Amino acid sequence: MQLIGMLDSPYVRRVAISLHLLELPFEHQPLSVFSTFEQFSQINPIVKAPTLVTNDGTVLMDSTLILQWAESLSSHSLTPADSRQQLRDLRRTGLALAACEKAVQMVYERQLRPSEKQHQPWLDRVGRQLDAAYAALETEFSRGSEEVESNRMTHGQIATAVAWSFTQLVLPGRILASAHPAIEQFTTTAEQWPAFRACPQVDSGQ
Repeated sequence: MQLIGMLDSPYVRRVAISLHLLELPFEHQPLSVFSTFEQFSQINPIVKAPTLVTNDGTVLMDSTLILQWAESLSSHSLTPADSRQQLRDLRRTGLALAACEKAVQMVYERQLRPSEKQHQPWLDRVGRQLDAAYAALETEFSRGSEEVESNRMTHGQIATAVAWSFTQLVLPGRILASAHPAIEQFTTTAEQWPAFRACPQVDSGQ
């Protein structure tokens, strides 16, 4: 399998870390949707990261759909077996992906749109959504002790740690660690695990 995309994308990094935890071998091609657009388009004309090229040449997109397929190949699982825990983990995953989406929207508005064309009411609205996502995640991760064994990680845990690290990288000071101690502590631990260290977050500037 080939995973296409930069690891400074939280969606690409989420897939890469999960593939490691699922013990599925893959080759990573760090192509940018910006600086290597044409090269990326030769693999996937839609140029969407992450892109996964399966062993039979099928091209998949969207981190959640990629992981749904990848988990079916593995003897391991990142989905809790208990239905109540699975529901909780789905909530965490949705909140984390929402945080990623809002952080990306803020970065694109600030870095890709000329300053005179930036729309502050839109940034304010997206910022409120970002704050709400992390407030809800903090509540989730504050409910008692959190499992920190890397071989028992779930989709929601992975997505949360990746989202938090990404937000701290691209929007420094926007979401304070002091206001989210449970997420901060969990992410600090997760970032030391082998699967995370194998997929370091890279600020490529692309």
